[in-house]
Amino acid sequence: MSKSDALMNLLPPLYENVLEMQLLTQTEGAELDQLAAGVEDVLQQFYPESATWALDRYEQDLQIQTNRAKPNDQRRSVIISKMRGSGKVSGSMLKNVAQAYESGGIDVSVDSSKYRILIRFIDTWGLPPNLNDLKAAIEDIKPAHMTVEYRLRYLTIAEIESMTLSEIEQIRQDKFAGGGA
Repeated sequence: MSKSDALMNLLPPLYENVLEMQLLTQTEGAELDQLAAGVEDVLQQFYPESATWALDRYEQDLQIQTNRAKPNDQRRSVIISKMRGSGKVSGSMLKNVAQAYESGGIDVSVDSSKYRILIRFIDTWGLPPNLNDLKAAIEDIKPAHMTVEYRLRYLTIAEIESMTLSEIEQIRQDKFAGGGA
């Protein structure tokens, strides 16, 4: 229901047929609709998951180099990761940061005896679109003496041989449509 209809409903019924009141509620209703849309847009900027024009501000506050050529979803991933990546470094924190970049499953394991962090992509085949940003974020928060290994998932010949052409086509469409899996 538009604001003009809501305003008209607040008035006594005798004003329904008065042209001046109809024009007044339509004009004020349009302004109130615009105001409500503006307020909603501002509220969206309070959360990096839905922010658009406030991404620059988040990047400035978090000391992230702004790159407007990147898609907003990739910029959001960097921001969310940076916000998640503060505090004591642990396997769960590293996984939380990695999940900010990848919508598919990620397995993160820390092998302290070998000074190694292993990040394995479970559902994504090939290179994830934001891998360089993920690497930079992990490098930023990991202890200096630890190395990071990334394990990417590719289809094996045995997997392909057991698939139908339509399954292979579906994977190809998902990969190139941005589905990631």
